[in-house]
Amino acid sequence: MPTVRRLQHTSVPMAPNGEEAVRRFYGAVLGLEEIARPRELGGRPLVWFRAGADGQELHCFEDAELSRNASAQHLCFEVDDLDALRARFAGHGIPIEEAEQIRNRPRCFVRDPSRNLIELTQIDGPYDPAPDGTG
Repeated sequence: MPTVRRLQHTSVPMAPNGEEAVRRFYGAVLGLEEIARPRELGGRPLVWFRAGADGQELHCFEDAELSRNASAQHLCFEVDDLDALRARFAGHGIPIEEAEQIRNRPRCFVRDPSRNLIELTQIDGPYDPAPDGTG
């Protein structure tokens, strides 16, 4: 039976003409490497980033309405030093939204220039599962 191997990419909307703003946020602040998009996608307003050593990617696409499906819609990056990243965001004047803490998973949220919600988490060990194992 076929199985899912990993998350290959996630796509988030960006404001019209928002390429430079997402390059600053995801590239300069968050430290992701911008990668070339496929030639076949031509001149579309897209910015792609490498988001992990295993080939994960983040794709930013233009959306004039900045549509969202739910207030909890977000993407999450596992990071290796959450405190240092918090300091970097503060240094760039980017507000941090605190999150309910999870054992061994310190985390917080920020918003990119198009107001997409981004979770940042550091995985230090196992979390405590719900008593019935489902939530």
